[in-house]
Amino acid sequence: MYQNIYDSLSRQHKALQLLEELLQEEYSVLRQRDTNAIAGLQFSIQELIRQIATEKAAVVEELAGTKVLDYASMLPEEQGDALRALFRQVDNAEQETARQASHNAQFSLALLDQSSRNLLALTSHVVPHRLETYSRHGEMNTLRRHPQAAILSGRL
Repeated sequence: MYQNIYDSLSRQHKALQLLEELLQEEYSVLRQRDTNAIAGLQFSIQELIRQIATEKAAVVEELAGTKVLDYASMLPEEQGDALRALFRQVDNAEQETARQASHNAQFSLALLDQSSRNLLALTSHVVPHRLETYSRHGEMNTLRRHPQAAILSGRL
């Protein structure tokens, strides 16, 4: 049981290191605004997160609800120390990864806000300011209607 948990935590640590590298690469691609590369990276990141979640679930199942640090305290000193050290490494890697993911999210939202503002600015230049323009049906659109009839049309 100890070996399974240790191996799973080791895989989690390596996966989190890879995830941090992918998130750093995503940040650099976001700065370059390469949408195709971002989409590919997002797929890889999501798959890696799924695998990390599977490893975490395996540890929880193996321990049957016991916490890793509680289990480590029940082990001989050498094994317990090794498991605690690895657990701290995993925890630190998770925190670093979360910081990078938060940084990427903030940058993405800033780009979205910038794009939205640019779109609004462009739209305001395209939309006519005068209301006396043609509608999509080819009719003259005016708010002021002439009270006198200029042309009568209809059926008899």
